[in-house]
This record gives sequence, structure tokens and C-alpha cells, in this order.
Amino acid sequence: MFIIPAIDLKNGQCVRLQQGRKDAVTVYSGDPSATAKKWESCGAKVLHVVDLDGAFTGSQQNFSRILEIRKAVKMIIEVGGGIRDITTVDKLISAGINRVIIGTSAIEDAQFVIDACNKFPGKIFIGIDAKDGKVAVKGWEEVSSIDALELAKRVEMIGVAGIIYTDISRDGMLSGPNLPALEEMVKAVNIPVIASGGIANIDDIGNLLKIENLWGAITGKAIYAGSLDLKEAIQIASQEKI
Repeated sequence: MFIIPAIDLKNGQCVRLQQGRKDAVTVYSGDPSATAKKWESCGAKVLHVVDLDGAFTGSQQNFSRILEIRKAVKMIIEVGGGIRDITTVDKLISAGINRVIIGTSAIEDAQFVIDACNKFPGKIFIGIDAKDGKVAVKGWEEVSSIDALELAKRVEMIGVAGIIYTDISRDGMLSGPNLPALEEMVKAVNIPVIASGGIANIDDIGNLLKIENLWGAITGKAIYAGSLDLKEAIQIASQEKI
């Protein structure tokens, strides 16, 4: 299982939100590239970057910072937040981003997702953010009536390469991942599923490793707050046979 550090960008800074609320911001660094280098030095192979301004406004706002991060590290980089048209996908992949994460548009514009998957096979991931099993959209400001598992099955059929599953109620709370929901999601599809939200410590990593075929886990607040040692987590996860 891959342990994937997260960099959330807001106004060019590296921040964390609590439960996705844009008014609950903690700034961790004014230099996201240096933060990326730090996580790479801990052994991370994949980096998760979110343009939070993009997620809330619908168009990418931190592209220059994303470019700086890309130039600073060799890791696989996946980027999400405000990606709602093929031009933005093209721009990111042309800049060397390995995977692009589509969120809200997976519900609102299925044709865009289909077109992106056809043009960039293997590079399109879908972010499914859920609350009580239902999909949240627009930077988590709205909860839809769409079932998270049904959406996962639907996007798998149209060719997405993987799913990033976030339980909003756990995100940024250091309260532990929603293990039953994750297990259901992994069983529902045959493409990689990455867990996101709630990881607090090394025990949570151990619990996630028990979920058979879980591809990866994103950690944000825990590694910034110091309750999880990224290097230790990566070592433990890489020793497990998945």
C-alpha cells in the first residue's frame, strides 16, 4: 500500500482545512515545493496535490505553484481541485502531472469524464467525497442524493484509472478512517482505490493495511501535526504484501 502525503494549496500556501470548511484553515507553509521535497525525502513515491481555491471556484488558481512542485520532485504527482474541462486536464498533463483527479464534474458532466479518459488513458482518477454514503460536490459545500458506491461502479465502466475516496466527516479530524465504508468501496470496483480522510497515527495505517487490495492512503493533517511519522508509515506499508 502506498502512503501518499497531501499538499493542499490555498492562496499559494500549503494549508489544511477541517472537514473541508474554507473558514477552518491552518497554514503550514508558504513554500509548497520545500514541503514536497521534505515528503519525498521521507520515501514517498506519490504526492497528492489539491488546488482548494480551484475546488471552491471551479477553475484552477494555483497552477504556478503546482508547476513549481512538479519541477522540485521526482514523485508521481496527482492533482485535483477545479478541474472541470478538458483544457485544464491537457494543461496539467502537458506540464508533467501524472494523474488528474476529477471531482464534481464526474456527476455534472459525464461526457467530460468520458472524453478525458479516452484522451488520457490511465491518467484520470475520480475523487469521490462522501458523507453518510452520499456524494458531496462543489468543494464539499453540497451533498447530493447520489450513492457513492453507484458512482464508483459507473465511473469504472467509463474507463477511469482509479478512485480517491474521502469520508468528509473524518477529514482533518484525526478521528480514524471510515474502515467499513472503505472496505465496501474496494470490493465494489476492480480499479485502484485510495483512502483519504481521518488518518491520525500509525495504528490507523495498520488498520488500513488489513483492507485487502486497498491501493493507497492519503495523509495530510497527521503528518503536518506530527501525530504520524511519514517515514515510519511508508516503511510499515511497503513491507506488507498487498
